[in-house]
Amino acid sequence: MVAKITVPITINRALNYNEQKVQKGTAKCIHANGFLKEAEQLNFYDKLNRFEQLISLNKRAATNTVHISLNFAVKENISEEKLTEIASTYMEKIGFGNQPYLVYQHFDAGNPHMHIVTTNIQNNGKRISLHNIGKNQSAKARKEIEIAFKLIKPEDHKKEKSEEITPLDLRRLTYGTSPTKRGITNVLDAVLPKYRYASLAELNAILKLYNLVADSGKEGGIIFKKNGLVYRILDEKGNKIGVPIKASSVYNKPTLSSNLID
Repeated sequence: MVAKITVPITINRALNYNEQKVQKGTAKCIHANGFLKEAEQLNFYDKLNRFEQLISLNKRAATNTVHISLNFAVKENISEEKLTEIASTYMEKIGFGNQPYLVYQHFDAGNPHMHIVTTNIQNNGKRISLHNIGKNQSAKARKEIEIAFKLIKPEDHKKEKSEEITPLDLRRLTYGTSPTKRGITNVLDAVLPKYRYASLAELNAILKLYNLVADSGKEGGIIFKKNGLVYRILDEKGNKIGVPIKASSVYNKPTLSSNLID
């Protein structure tokens, strides 16, 4: 299991990201913890208002939204009930068991995965600290869950061939066939949570499979100096084509200095 925690700017943004996938039929809200209704009975505003009520209790908090993705190996066959149990166990272990949170099962990739939306603002207005939560609580929880639920460990499947973990519905980008930003976002949504990489070169080795490249600019240039990153579509010959898309304009902000916690 691979766990990644991000801190979006607003709860509305994190919620919309998942709800839009639900509307498209590529995701389903399978569990609602700390809500007065079951997941299937909640509408968008029921969900949003519950979170905003807590967030309003601490207007000074710079961070009030937490968006988690839990990703599993392609070979895992995990039922909706088991996903819910794993999510509940994980949230309990990282200290969010008493928080309201929503669990979304996603179907837009070749491997089982889910997203969890929550807030770190508690009923008393105090915030749950996120300092080192990825390296400490999340890493510990992940390892314990892998053992308890007999899951495939990342180190056991990270050497699988890329063809085995390619999202089933993901296609190579072709410039002009769809809006550039949407196409790039779709590739990043499918690739980033599921592949491990230690450098920009390793990331690009994966992205080029889909006619996409991450570009940090020329050394000495404005993008490079600001530690920025843009994404470019490649043509069939590997040449950059079309308008570059800034990493900061993509939903999860996959920049060189992203807000990734784990």
